[in-house]
Amino acid sequence: MNILAKECQIGRLVLSRAGRDKDNSFIIIDILDENYVYICDGNIHTLDKPKKKKIKHLIFTNIICEDIIDLKATGNNIKNSVIKRFIQSHQVNKEV
Repeated sequence: MNILAKECQIGRLVLSRAGRDKDNSFIIIDILDENYVYICDGNIHTLDKPKKKKIKHLIFTNIICEDIIDLKATGNNIKNSVIKRFIQSHQVNKEV
């Protein structure tokens, strides 16, 4: 699937377009397959309990958290506080 290769990337800030969490910001922390990813907001959906979400229910931004990519690459643990702080500093509103 083309969207997976181009836009679906670990560390990318996304908005939910469907479900109870509609219009909330999340960061992709893992890619399951061409249809699903795990997302986390560091608050309700923590790293211990990430949300499984269909890719088609996400709005992709151009914002990527390099800290998460670096931590995953080096094998260090990512902390919920890093994710929370990043999302708060990059508040994105859905534009129609």
